[in-house]
Amino acid sequence: MKDGSSRTERRRPVRRDGREAGGTVRRAGWLAALALAMAVTSAVPVAAAVRTAPPNLLLIISDDHAWTDYGFMGHPHIRTPRLDGLAAESLCFTRGYVPTSLCNPSLASIITGRFPHQHRIVCNDPPRPAGMTGPEYYASPEFRAGRERLASFLEAVPTLPRRLRERGYLSFQSGKWWQNDFSRGGFTHGMTRGERHGDEGLEIGRKTLRPVFDFIAEATRAGRPWFVWYAPMMPHDPHTPPERLLARYRPLTNSIHVARYWAMVEWFDETCGQLLDFLDERGLTRDTLVAYVADNGWFTDPDTGRFAPKSKRSPYDGGLRTPILLRQPGRIAPRQDTTPVSSVDLMPTLLRAAGVSPPADLPGVNLLDRRAVRARRAVFGACFAHDGADLDDPASGLRWRWLVAGEWKLIAPAAWNEPAGEVELYHLGRDPFETRNLAATEARRVRQLQRQLDAWWRPRR
Repeated sequence: MKDGSSRTERRRPVRRDGREAGGTVRRAGWLAALALAMAVTSAVPVAAAVRTAPPNLLLIISDDHAWTDYGFMGHPHIRTPRLDGLAAESLCFTRGYVPTSLCNPSLASIITGRFPHQHRIVCNDPPRPAGMTGPEYYASPEFRAGRERLASFLEAVPTLPRRLRERGYLSFQSGKWWQNDFSRGGFTHGMTRGERHGDEGLEIGRKTLRPVFDFIAEATRAGRPWFVWYAPMMPHDPHTPPERLLARYRPLTNSIHVARYWAMVEWFDETCGQLLDFLDERGLTRDTLVAYVADNGWFTDPDTGRFAPKSKRSPYDGGLRTPILLRQPGRIAPRQDTTPVSSVDLMPTLLRAAGVSPPADLPGVNLLDRRAVRARRAVFGACFAHDGADLDDPASGLRWRWLVAGEWKLIAPAAWNEPAGEVELYHLGRDPFETRNLAATEARRVRQLQRQLDAWWRPRR
């Protein structure tokens, strides 16, 4: 395929040891604070948490990663032995979805368990004043004020780290993080202090994993359950893989851009292996629930190295679909499930596993409850403009709403932002790359699915 992706073919997963990541970060400050936090008396009922032994939680989030681009999903070239092994040991949902194909709102949905129009973080960047260039804007008071406003939305709803804290958990943020300081999401510890993508947090994976290792080791010594948010900016550009990996992929494609992206995926896979090896070495594997999801998809344009159509920022599966994995040996039976599920399901799933009742109004289901997964009729989402229009009106930046019900997918454009758009209907089982719009010949089905979509969220403009 032109974009470097491949149609699904089954291959047996294999294992391979990951390499130790190099480099260091400035960590003395937060490590000292962590030790102090564990040494002093906490308001959290630690003794109760230890008595019932809730699992540790490791959430792995890849960034700009197509659903096709794993060995276990059938890619013929990309090597992902550690994720393949994780998938073989997991409850593996091969048809997972994120509700939106843009990084910031997608990550906000993972940590809140809510759709973008519910938590109100629907854009990557706040509205840009007319006539202001990008560099001017990012240095402006308007940009900082908009970022602060978006971060305040995250504080207005329960988040996964804040609810886990009630159970005695310590939590650590690393990698991609948009909402200013890590504490705005409820993390007790973290790396990001306020830059747009994540400042020091972005050293994780590409330079080192040591801060994650140190946090887990200290939390374990203190007898505290822990939650780690591992969201490296990988395989997200810049696509700068090690030469040892790039050399493997150069002969397999005519595009150096595609080769670099493929090598980035394998590099990310290696870092996952390092985390899993650390759990093994510390005897923590059986006590840790590992979850995996991608924040949005990506197909590489072979000519430019940027994202190709029908991937990132689009309403198509190339931007929205992701495998979702859940592993805890002895607690979660490995199996593969083709039922459509959503990243908004992760918060209720992880909270239930930790013995915490999810907020009653969360739209997701517990993925470990097979009956609840089967009972749901559809999964939903919406895609928005990169820059916000009106931060107090989520519908102002809406471009498309969509749903997946069984094998059928409906895409409905928002007339005020997509005036030339048309309703699209695809049968994903027969047409997984959404090439044949069946809306004209399936009018009755379109009406039925449109009613479901409107019952989920019907914005008015």
